[in-house]
Amino acid sequence: MIVRRRNLGIGVVGFGWMGKAHSRSYRRIPALYPERTVEPLLVICADAVEARRAEAVGGFGFAETTDDWRKVVEHPDVDAVVVTAPNMLHVEIVTAAAAAGKAVFCEKPVGGTPAQTVAAEHAARHVVSGVGYNYRWAPLVQHARSVIGNGGIGQITNYRGRFLSCYGNDPLGVLSWRFLSDEAGHGVSTDLLSHAIDLAMHLVAPITEVVGFGETFIAQRPLPQPGAATHYDHGSTDDPTGNVTNEDWFGAMVRFENGAVGTFEASRSMTGPESQHAFEVYGTTGSMSWNLERMNELHLYLAGDDPESGYRTVFGGDRFPDHGAFVPGRANGIGFEDLVTIEDHHFATAVAEDRPFDPGLDAAVRYVSVQDALLRSWESRRWERVCDLRID
Repeated sequence: MIVRRRNLGIGVVGFGWMGKAHSRSYRRIPALYPERTVEPLLVICADAVEARRAEAVGGFGFAETTDDWRKVVEHPDVDAVVVTAPNMLHVEIVTAAAAAGKAVFCEKPVGGTPAQTVAAEHAARHVVSGVGYNYRWAPLVQHARSVIGNGGIGQITNYRGRFLSCYGNDPLGVLSWRFLSDEAGHGVSTDLLSHAIDLAMHLVAPITEVVGFGETFIAQRPLPQPGAATHYDHGSTDDPTGNVTNEDWFGAMVRFENGAVGTFEASRSMTGPESQHAFEVYGTTGSMSWNLERMNELHLYLAGDDPESGYRTVFGGDRFPDHGAFVPGRANGIGFEDLVTIEDHHFATAVAEDRPFDPGLDAAVRYVSVQDALLRSWESRRWERVCDLRID
């Protein structure tokens, strides 16, 4: 069968971890999706670091590179701009890309504050947009959503979501931009909690009312040295220090539009959990749980299984969406960058077909509308209603 494909020029801004992940992803799509309708082409990559630019050409096959992100946005062969630059640059790049008529995919957070995210979404509303809530694309998460949507565990009553990470649990971890409100915006309520709450609304329903608060446990950190300024780098006990200006932890209780209730917790400073992005969903006839640390397993309980009642483990495999593109059979696992590839394939296809992509930047606004209510609750110490912040 002959498949007609549209060439799609890709421009990447920022060639750190996620910039490389998306670039690898676009290179892999042709081999993994033979029936695709889009042919992604790596046109241009922007990064301030010369060694990264050289790697983009020599190791990834970009046609050209630049140290000026504006050249990516303005490039005539670029159809879609992938924004993986430091957070404080996202809004400006997204706005410029949309003004140039480019489709735009932005890693989260789109903005460091709710107002910044709202402004970016408004500016990009006329183009196809995407946001990096990549855990939605785990095949077993897609399956969980299908089970819930089909009434497989009854009416949803309770939800528990968490994203517990260890990247900030060492007091000697340097004071990177991620710990500074003037560069990153808010802390884990912008970073990790966004994933947990987006997934909950994706699986269950919109959130209508919240109460929550945050805390900073490590108030000072060593100042970074040149070339060692990520949140994975470490200083020493005699280094000069600076103040952390956003939160390490956030906790919340919520009410969903469908009557369910939920609890959430996000932390970057816990000892033990490493990347524990997890959910538990409880319904009137069953329940389920999933954890990124064991992303190829879904635990499912269905009432009426007596006398052998209890949770069963459902292993990932090619019977679930997208899994078979990477590995055949059952219980053969996939990894995080495979989720990025699934995400990018769906985004590129949406751009090629000129149709909306979900999650688009409107999904980011749905989250920051919840975040805004949580920040108000932190200040007021009471329940707050969620107001839609989207600009008409």
